[in-house]
Amino acid sequence: MEQAKSMNYRYDYLLIFIVAILTAIASEVKVIPFEGAPFRIGLGTVIFLLVVLIRPLPLIHTGCITGIVVVLFRALLDELLLISSFSVSLISHIPAGLFYILFAIGLSIIKLEKNKSKPFLLASLVTIVEFVSNFVEQLTTTLFITDISVTIKEVALLLLVAIIRSFFVIGIYSTITVKEQKRQMQQLLNFISTLYVEALYLKKSMNEIEHITANSYSLYEQLKKIDPLLSIKAISIAQEIHEVKKDEQRIYAGLSKILKMEQLDAYFISDLLQYVKEANEKYSEMLNKKIQFKVSYNQDFYTKQHLPLLALMNNLVANAVEAIEEEGTIHIAINTSKDFTTITVEDTGIGIPKNLIPVIFDPGYTTKFNSEGVPSTGIGLSHVQAIVHKLNGSIDVISNETTTFSIKLPLNILQKGES
Repeated sequence: MEQAKSMNYRYDYLLIFIVAILTAIASEVKVIPFEGAPFRIGLGTVIFLLVVLIRPLPLIHTGCITGIVVVLFRALLDELLLISSFSVSLISHIPAGLFYILFAIGLSIIKLEKNKSKPFLLASLVTIVEFVSNFVEQLTTTLFITDISVTIKEVALLLLVAIIRSFFVIGIYSTITVKEQKRQMQQLLNFISTLYVEALYLKKSMNEIEHITANSYSLYEQLKKIDPLLSIKAISIAQEIHEVKKDEQRIYAGLSKILKMEQLDAYFISDLLQYVKEANEKYSEMLNKKIQFKVSYNQDFYTKQHLPLLALMNNLVANAVEAIEEEGTIHIAINTSKDFTTITVEDTGIGIPKNLIPVIFDPGYTTKFNSEGVPSTGIGLSHVQAIVHKLNGSIDVISNETTTFSIKLPLNILQKGES
């Protein structure tokens, strides 16, 4: 444990030194707004703020080390470029180091981590911190380095720079985090939709187990009068099956809690289509296939049936990806009429022989085999059919030059609980 803490400690300080060096280098991309003064507007603050937003570090330590590195870096650069001696430059750049120390202290005071979820508030607070830090830097420069006084115009310019720079950096950070959150949400939804299918079949299995248990007990009652030994075996089987059922009930209860929690949200049809498209684009790339995906819809609306819809579309589109040998097109469309919503998935794959269409939804039927010749489970399309039936819908398949799966669902079920 102590060794792990020590390693994390060293790693953090390595990152702090990297941040300090990057900030020092970036600060040389600059504009000097005040004639005769060493104060500069550079990219150093942008790099420093963006990094501490993305990768939380001990702020005050990071600010102090960055301030020292910036001063040393600029003094060394001045000497190498024969601008002035190292000692003279060192003193002249101390206000810049002070800026980063004050900036880090200010970020700590406004609780940077706590306010990350409130971009506008955070940008406003950072603006204040940067303005104060810049003002103190300029004031220190005026009092101890140069005799150039700070004017109202210069103060206004400092404020303007602080506003632009702070909102710019927070905007970039928010864009990055929103994109990451969207990606995580897409992964979560796809995972939950898979759980939805498993829960559906688990419930079906529980009903079948209940039926088997009842038959086993009936067999026990009949054998009890004929063969007591066999009747004991029959009741033993019934008890074992009942134990299996209880285990499945516990699993189903856990899944139900997850699914009910997820059902609280509602999603736009357009978002679901985009999720399916992006997930299966990655799947096709993994299979080294060049597939063009098209999505379309004639009406966008919120639905709380996002889990079954995702399960349906992901299953059908994944099958379409597998049906295309090297290159092809997949079109996913959702069209809404007065009473129904129709989901179609059309692909330019190898197609389905007409004599096989009646059996493709049978559990266990498959035409897919792995490299070792082992068949797949053959339950994908039976899952789809079960979900469609649960939503009081119907599913049809047409396979000619292209293969099209068409699912018709009552609109009132999809828009129930719409917000």
